[in-house]
Amino acid sequence: MAKEPTNPNLPARSKSQGRADAEQDMLMREVDEAVRQDEVGNFAKKFGVPLAIAFVVVMAAFAGFLWWQHERESDLERQSEELVLAIDKLDAGNSDAADQELAALADGEGGAAAMAAMLRAGIAMERGDTQEAGTLYDGIASDGDLPEEIRNIATIRSVTARYDEMDPQEVIDRVGPLAVPDSPYYGSAGELVAHAYLDQNKTDEAGALLVALSGNEDVPQSIRSRTRQLAGLLGFDAIEDVDATLAELTGQAPEDTSVELVE
Repeated sequence: MAKEPTNPNLPARSKSQGRADAEQDMLMREVDEAVRQDEVGNFAKKFGVPLAIAFVVVMAAFAGFLWWQHERESDLERQSEELVLAIDKLDAGNSDAADQELAALADGEGGAAAMAAMLRAGIAMERGDTQEAGTLYDGIASDGDLPEEIRNIATIRSVTARYDEMDPQEVIDRVGPLAVPDSPYYGSAGELVAHAYLDQNKTDEAGALLVALSGNEDVPQSIRSRTRQLAGLLGFDAIEDVDATLAELTGQAPEDTSVELVE
């Protein structure tokens, strides 16, 4: 309680009155403390059990997450080891045994399963089973959980594997969106689209695309050479620098045709 201001003109308060004020102040503090303890007790009675349950649930969930993470890492490590063993068998020429091990991995999920499916599709291509290869590639291409880059590669390989069995327009519809200059798949997808145009008797569209591919330095050299030759057969001039093209075909540096002036 606040002290009353002293005034010399007023009579001094008696000792009994001061003692009474002190006792009153102490009583108020004890009442406040009792009220606070009672509030804490009521809160504990009302919310103590739910809070304890919530704490146990959170701790159990955290422990479960740690266990799941450990198991997932262990599973990924096991898949990687099995994939390496299958690749070793494939390199050794034992494609049948490799295919069996890869089939088990391909039934799973994630990157290891996609890689296993890719390798199985390659084995099917070597056997001449384009239908099986295309089915495996299509499974990868349609898996929305995989990175877009892997799905795009699978799409191109699927179309390449079954090109002879596909309608030209279907080829264009599937890989046409990838046959654009700013795409990293421009060369492979563009070459497929150009051949599809030829199958549709669209020579002008095919020739223009072949010329563009042959002149794009971001396209792999092997594709540039093929598209340049095919464009020439169709009557389209895809050669801008004769010396550079000859050097490219022969693997030699172009000769320096500049004339040095001697005083």
